[in-house]
Amino acid sequence: MLKHPTIDKLLEMKLVGMVRALQQQVDMKELQSLSFEDRLGLLIDAEFSERESSLLTKRLKSARLRQPACIEDIDFKGARGLDKRLVGQLASCTWINERLNVLITGKTGVGKTYVACALAQKACRLGHTVIYFRAPRFFQELTVARINGSYSRLLKRLQSFEILLLDDFALVPITEEQCRDMLEVADDRCGRGSFIMSSQLPVKEWHQTFSNATLADAILDRVVHGSYRLDLLGPSRRKPKNGGNESEDT
Repeated sequence: MLKHPTIDKLLEMKLVGMVRALQQQVDMKELQSLSFEDRLGLLIDAEFSERESSLLTKRLKSARLRQPACIEDIDFKGARGLDKRLVGQLASCTWINERLNVLITGKTGVGKTYVACALAQKACRLGHTVIYFRAPRFFQELTVARINGSYSRLLKRLQSFEILLLDDFALVPITEEQCRDMLEVADDRCGRGSFIMSSQLPVKEWHQTFSNATLADAILDRVVHGSYRLDLLGPSRRKPKNGGNESEDT
């Protein structure tokens, strides 16, 4: 008798998971033999799972990851230079709580973006917030923000994410203005947030891509010190598909 009014009230309180579980309990006779406490527990568990799933969906949407990568799908076969134990350690995401960074390097096509996105996706699954940028677009957005007066607002937004993922870092020379922007971002995150950065260049060669050596020293001191490093090896993993150059693991 109270089924429909009860469901209406649950929906009004946005308890969608509980509504679904309640409807299942009504339809499944074997659940009706459970005690009140057990059935209530199942309803609460369902609502908790629904909310966790909804939050994860929002975190992944906000992250805007380039690839739908998953840590469990990383290929450790072959001479890729991937330390399975280190990747497993990074998958625990303790480095995020310690405000450390992950730097991923290797030639084009060896899987840097996939590994970076996989680590970011796992971080999202564990409740952390991530934002993804290709480095050229990242610097472009900072330049536009400086011009239209939203620079401070953009810096504050970037600071709100626990992880800033910069893909294809140091792919092209970094100008004087970009050096200053990068220092602002790196300084904001130092001890407060983490980077995941991928690059075709070895970390030891990053310094030469900055136009200002003094700013480069300050930036790299904040980014490189105490970081975890993955140096991927092997041939390109890009596979032609339908006449194109699609990649399973870029």
